[in-house]
Amino acid sequence: MINFTYKIPTKIYFGKEQIKNLEKEIKNYKSILLAYGEGSIKKYGLYQKVVDILKANKITFCELSGIKP
Repeated sequence: MINFTYKIPTKIYFGKEQIKNLEKEIKNYKSILLAYGEGSIKKYGLYQKVVDILKANKITFCELSGIKP
């Protein structure tokens, strides 16, 4: 096995209109893993807003959906 260190810093924006902070947070990334649960992200329109921001910033993304609580 190869030795390695894995670090995942996490910043959470919670509350109304926090989607506006996404663009400044992703500016230094080329690709992103979009992980979400079963459906409310799409039902309430947040999914499409995130995808639109990622595409507008030419960031490739991979989805991991269906995450159980």
